[in-house]
Amino acid sequence: MGNGERPAPRSVRLDHRQVRVLAHPLRLRLLGALRVKGPATATTLAELLHTNTGATSYHLRQLAEVELVVEAPDLGSGRQRWWRAAHDVTSWEPSDFDDDPDARAAIEWIQGDQVRLLVERAERWFAVQHEWSPAWRDALGMGDIFMTVPPERLEALKTELWQVLERYRHEANAGPAAPGAERVQIFLAAYPLFKEMR
Repeated sequence: MGNGERPAPRSVRLDHRQVRVLAHPLRLRLLGALRVKGPATATTLAELLHTNTGATSYHLRQLAEVELVVEAPDLGSGRQRWWRAAHDVTSWEPSDFDDDPDARAAIEWIQGDQVRLLVERAERWFAVQHEWSPAWRDALGMGDIFMTVPPERLEALKTELWQVLERYRHEANAGPAAPGAERVQIFLAAYPLFKEMR
């Protein structure tokens, strides 16, 4: 790649084995930490996630068995084992697991964990937002919109929004960070308005 560009994000569409292994709170946190912080040892991850090295090592091996994390031997020295995320982006469709009750239960747990994470991040933001500049207070946060669409149009909208997010992500990662830049997490969600809400 020229001009110092980074390669396109490596993505994986979860299969049945991967989703079953990923449906565990520490494994999700380990994979997320490796994606956000970069390669690390089990000891470093244990300190970061407030757990013990034995549990971290075990769960890293479980993730490695289904190729969600890989060893980074180029970073190791001596007995230290370094790990990195095998992919930058994880995707799935809930219907991918319609034929497998265990995988379907696992993906439902993962979706619930995403919602818990959103609530946790929002509550932490509410507690400290007064410490941030007006520009950041205006830029961060969330909103919603109501519309009536068939499923294929909603899927097209979701695809287009992901393309916009990926374009911005690629631009942000292509060079040095802009002055005043911060890492942010963007959630994209769409849910039905149930009859009692219409």
